[in-house]
Amino acid sequence: MKLVKALIDEFMEFIQEKNYSRHTRDAYLQDLSQFVDFLQANGWEDLRSVDHRILREYLAQLKNRGLTRTTVARKIASLRSFYKYLARQEIVDKNPVLGVVTPKKERRLPQFLYPQEMLELLELPGQHSRGIRDRAIMETLYGAGIRCGELVGLDLEDLDLSRGYIRVFGKGAKERLVPLGKMGCAALNNYLQYARADFLRRNPGGRAEVAVFLNVHGRRLSDRSVRRIIAGYVRQMALKKKVSPHTLRHSYATHLLEAGADLRVVQELLGHVDISTTQIYTHLSRERIRAVYEKAHPRA
Repeated sequence: MKLVKALIDEFMEFIQEKNYSRHTRDAYLQDLSQFVDFLQANGWEDLRSVDHRILREYLAQLKNRGLTRTTVARKIASLRSFYKYLARQEIVDKNPVLGVVTPKKERRLPQFLYPQEMLELLELPGQHSRGIRDRAIMETLYGAGIRCGELVGLDLEDLDLSRGYIRVFGKGAKERLVPLGKMGCAALNNYLQYARADFLRRNPGGRAEVAVFLNVHGRRLSDRSVRRIIAGYVRQMALKKKVSPHTLRHSYATHLLEAGADLRVVQELLGHVDISTTQIYTHLSRERIRAVYEKAHPRA
């Protein structure tokens, strides 16, 4: 299996060059490693021996483990991409995963916060350096609707706060300019002027640090840290909702559409390639309209 693991390493280098996100690369590595373990446990040592029968057995094992359709679909996608790479390198004759049917993903409505809940969350951070930074983080996530990975990837040169824009690099390193409202710009300016230097002092080589958001060591903040920061404030609110950085993005899209924003505009703002990805928020809005109707109408 040494050769197989070497091929996986080469594949990981290939997708890194293709600007796949770290999150996606980590998921692919985990999926491929699990598949190799499955092959090894069943006595199959050669990737070229993999056929539909072996793949069916693997998928049956995944199903027996109780994995969601979304997770299984991702694992199939990982294998399909890996074998596509092997076929291009002429290591295998054909891609055995091409004929595998991907299970349809569960269509779950995204969790979001109501405007009043969002306002309460944004008001929680204090006026110390960490609080000023945290307020800027949440105002940027909600005010621009960007992903957590896009937020932590922000560099100082990506900010144009005088005009109210930030430049982000989304999935596949696709660049887009996103407007940020007055409150978001004010929070970011406040952080840059009064708090960022406090974090920077803790980094011996901090002068060269270009990241906008810094951790307690004066280095670029990680997406995991952002999740912990938001989770801490959510606990203070005692919300019975599961709130993540992506929840702020969902709230952004939901509130825009409920205020009458055009779906195509929201698609562009979110950086969605396919408008069907954005349309889930229209379903969410309809659900809320129905809930309001049933609560308010005497004959509902």
